[in-house]
Amino acid sequence: MVPLGRAGPPVSRIGLGMAALGRPAYITTGRADDFGEDRSEDAFRRRSWEVLDAAYAAGVRYFDCARSYGSAEAFVAGWLARADPPDVVVGSKWGYTYVGAWDPAAAVHEVKDHSLATFERQHAETVALLGSHLRLYQVHSATLDSGVLDNRPLHEALARQRDLGLLLGISTSGPAQAATIRRALEIRWGGESLFGAVQATWNLLEPSVEPALIAVAEAGWAVIVKEAVANGRLTARGDAGAPATPLGEAAAGAGVGPDALAIAAALARPWATVVLSGAATVDQLQSNLRAEVLTELDLLDLPGLAEAPADYWASRSSRPWQ
Repeated sequence: MVPLGRAGPPVSRIGLGMAALGRPAYITTGRADDFGEDRSEDAFRRRSWEVLDAAYAAGVRYFDCARSYGSAEAFVAGWLARADPPDVVVGSKWGYTYVGAWDPAAAVHEVKDHSLATFERQHAETVALLGSHLRLYQVHSATLDSGVLDNRPLHEALARQRDLGLLLGISTSGPAQAATIRRALEIRWGGESLFGAVQATWNLLEPSVEPALIAVAEAGWAVIVKEAVANGRLTARGDAGAPATPLGEAAAGAGVGPDALAIAAALARPWATVVLSGAATVDQLQSNLRAEVLTELDLLDLPGLAEAPADYWASRSSRPWQ
């Protein structure tokens, strides 16, 4: 267990992200094999509770949601009421609204809006579901061009929640992650940093944000790694983790799946607080968690897989919702 930020609650090094479990469509590889034809909300609730049960039994104590992850917050809230765990920490995000109406074929699944009104509405919605379990609240996919990092009335509203004990953070995406993180690091309110956490995409294919993550970790921020398996590309059924690839061969030599090796590489970064598993099944979760046993390998020196950031993000943007 490690503290979430400079003085935050204790959390497990591996957390569970609910993006794949909270809504009927997402951009992960092999989703049809994971969920089959039953995409009902009840089926997803049952599946999410199974994975949450398995995660908690395995020692996972950090769970990550967002308002735009369909019913993820509601699923986690229902599980919390059912399981009554005393030591779970939940983070969530605001800034995107889910508009898919639980339709896997929806033309639009989420809409971005970083306005003060959206923050106030979504914060109230999240607290109504998660209550005191909510310890981290993040701007969802903050960017320099959205205005969220320059909106002083919004910062004042955020600071009020910070002063009540809520850890504030940002999540980032895209090739300009590093610039967004460095700008957020500059924002202060009341003589203190407004934010104290970042959730960023880092993986063996796209490690370019690492210098910025080192900087915020040195400033005492919590650093949460998302998409460590690149939405399935760094798994056995992905293009970069298949058996004949360098990662697949390295994983076979270590006796684990490529997903575990990719997550272990993120865990080995000294600046990383939590690395998220995006597992959609109990079997995937158990495979991901094998990353914790990989302590003897040189996980900072795996086969060079990095792509040009522009190429990586163009590929990610073209992934279909399925």
